[in-house]
Amino acid sequence: MLISEGRGSPPVLVKGVSMTKFVHALAGAILAGGLLTGASAQTKWDMPTPYPDGNFHTRNVIMFTQDVAKATNGSLQITVHSGGSLFKHPEIKRAVRQGTAPIGEILESLAANEAAVYGVDSVPFLATGYDAAKKLYMAQKPYLEKQLASEGLMLLYSVPWPPQGIYAKREIKSVAELKGLKFRTYNAMIGRIAALAGAIPTQIEVPDLPTAFATGRVDVMITSASTGVDTKAQDYLTNYIDTQAWLPRNIVFVNKEAFDKLTSAEKKAVMDAAKTAEERGWKLSEEEMTIKTNALKAAGIKVTAPTPELKAGFAKIGETIAAEWAKAAGPDGQALLAAYKK
Repeated sequence: MLISEGRGSPPVLVKGVSMTKFVHALAGAILAGGLLTGASAQTKWDMPTPYPDGNFHTRNVIMFTQDVAKATNGSLQITVHSGGSLFKHPEIKRAVRQGTAPIGEILESLAANEAAVYGVDSVPFLATGYDAAKKLYMAQKPYLEKQLASEGLMLLYSVPWPPQGIYAKREIKSVAELKGLKFRTYNAMIGRIAALAGAIPTQIEVPDLPTAFATGRVDVMITSASTGVDTKAQDYLTNYIDTQAWLPRNIVFVNKEAFDKLTSAEKKAVMDAAKTAEERGWKLSEEEMTIKTNALKAAGIKVTAPTPELKAGFAKIGETIAAEWAKAAGPDGQALLAAYKK
C-alpha cells in the first residue's frame, strides 16, 4: 500500500485505488447502509383469511390494511392472503398463535371446541337481529379478550355474517310443524336445534342441497340469505322465513408479541383502523343481508317474518341451548349471559 501525505504529493493510492475514489466509494457504502437500515425499519405482516376477495369480510380486511399502511406512511405493510391461500381456515388461529403469521381472521365459532366463549355468538335464538347481536358482542368482549390473551393473542375487531333463516317447501308457522321433518344439519349446534324441535337431523353439504331437496332427502334447513342465493334456492324450495336466528361473527386478531414490537404510532394506527373496520363491517353485513334477501324475493322465493308462535317456540329452544352452553362455559359464561340479559 502506497501512501504519501506531503503537500503537492500525487494522489494517495490504497491498493491501487485513488483516495478520492476510495472516499466516494466509502460514502456510497455508508449511504447504502443507511438506506438498508431505513428499509429494515419497515414491518411486513402476512395476513391469512379464509374467504375470497369478493366476500364482504375480505373486502373489509383489505380496507383495514390500507388504512394501516396510510396511517403509518408505509412503515407497517400487511399483505392479505385470502381464500385460505396461505393457511386453510382451521389452521389460521394456530398459525397466528405460534407466530407463523402475525395476524389473521377466522369464523369465531370455529374455535368453540377450544373454549366455550368462542361459540356464544352461534347459540341459536339467543340474539336475533343486529341490535341484539351487538349487545351480545359487547357482553362477550371482555371474556373473549381474556381468552385470547391467555393464548398470546389480542382481539382487533369482530364483524357478523348476515342472520340465519328457515328455508322450506312451505311456510312454517310453529316449531310443532317441524316435528318429523328432515332437518338439514352441518354442525352439532344445528343438530341440537333439530332434535329439540322433534325434527330428523340430516347431514347435507351445500353442493348437495338442490338434489337433496328435490329427492326428499331433506325438507327444511336453516342458513343465511346469502347461501340461498348462492345455491339458487328458488330451484328447489319456495319459502324463506326470516327468523334472524343468530348472527355468527368473524374475529380478526393479532399475535400479542408481534403487536408489542410495533412502535407506539404503529400500534395506534392498527387499533384506530380496527375500530373503523368494525364499524364499517357491521354496516357491510347489513347491506349484504338486504341485498341477498331482496335477491331471494326477486328469484321468486316467498320471504316472510316468523309468526309469534314460531318465534316463541324458537326462543324456548334457544333458552335450552343457552343454558347448556353456560354450563359448559362455567362462571364466566354465566356472567356473560347475565350481562347480556340486563
